[in-house]
Amino acid sequence: MTYDFTTVLDRQGHDIIATDVIPFPDVTVDEGFSAIPMWIADMSFPTAPCILDALEERLRFPNFGYFLTPDAYYDAIIRWHRERKGVTDLEKEDIRYENGVLGGVSSAIRMLTAPGDKILLHAPTYVGFTHVLENTGRSAVHSDLKRDGQGVWRMDYEDMDRKLKEDQIHLAIFCSPHNPTGRVWERWEIEKAMEVYAANDCLVISDEIWSDILMPGVRHIPTQSVSADAKARTIAFYAPSKTFSLAGLIGSYHVVYDRRLRDRLRRESELTHYNSQNVLSMAALIGAYTKGGAWVDEMCSVIDGNLRYACDYIEEHFPGVRVMRPQGTYMLFLDCGDWCRAHGVSIQELLARGIRAGVIWQNGESFFWPDSIRMNLALPRSLLEEAMDRLREHAFL
Repeated sequence: MTYDFTTVLDRQGHDIIATDVIPFPDVTVDEGFSAIPMWIADMSFPTAPCILDALEERLRFPNFGYFLTPDAYYDAIIRWHRERKGVTDLEKEDIRYENGVLGGVSSAIRMLTAPGDKILLHAPTYVGFTHVLENTGRSAVHSDLKRDGQGVWRMDYEDMDRKLKEDQIHLAIFCSPHNPTGRVWERWEIEKAMEVYAANDCLVISDEIWSDILMPGVRHIPTQSVSADAKARTIAFYAPSKTFSLAGLIGSYHVVYDRRLRDRLRRESELTHYNSQNVLSMAALIGAYTKGGAWVDEMCSVIDGNLRYACDYIEEHFPGVRVMRPQGTYMLFLDCGDWCRAHGVSIQELLARGIRAGVIWQNGESFFWPDSIRMNLALPRSLLEEAMDRLREHAFL
């Protein structure tokens, strides 16, 4: 292994939410257990060396005044999308900085809808989308994903079409790859979804922040690439923050090909005067996208091994817990309903048992799915093995 994915970083006291916050009220880690952060979606790995090199190089110049975004920023994004996503028609004018993907989603929602409007999302639903809709006075209509005979999560196109019509919805948020289930949609699935949206005059916000974290043999298909209509109908958001665990630097961007949508979104984003890029965030993106490909490949291999280990462990030791091994992302989504009913244990008690044993996992019911738990597997294997053993001994009793 070329890069370091085994060092256990002590992140406590370093301004890290993952280790400094327990996302469950009135539950603490019992004495004798260390906390293993497996909830919020950032990595416990050391940062890619190419990013540290880029930041150190910029820090050597002792001035941080106002700046213009250089062509190197756009060139890095265009090259990354060409080499990693197969996109050959992306140009500088199609790209614009966003102060976080959710900030961009919020701007797009405000631009395209009015308070009180309904927006279609798939459930399980990423909790960040829920917060944005609540904060902007919009409401969510959920179209539940369904598992096929092999346990793979699928879209219900008839349900999507019916709800778009019944609620007169003209904006949808599409998560690709899907968080929290880990589905990486195939081309035909995206094509069919976009046909449903087009038939209902529905514009699409496509969150593709996870599109670089793919398991071997899996390919991400950008939503805008499946048809000319999809290219014109979709506002897509990307960032290096999930790929390289740079959430603390803030730095996302949109890709919008339709000129009218692009101009309107940029106007909305600029109204607050807070949608401004940080010079170190910019340096980090350039360093990541120009020299970080090999690190990402190795990281994905490590995540694939972790997912494989965890799913095999769950199948062997936690009968009644259902899980689809993710095709992308580093999140694992556990359906614990059968286990909870068989053991007479509520999902809240199961969560509390894990946290008391130091496994800091996340209540999946926040994602509009009952009796579920979301787990972050972007951590050294030694910590993952320790966490699974603790769950077997102290949670899934």
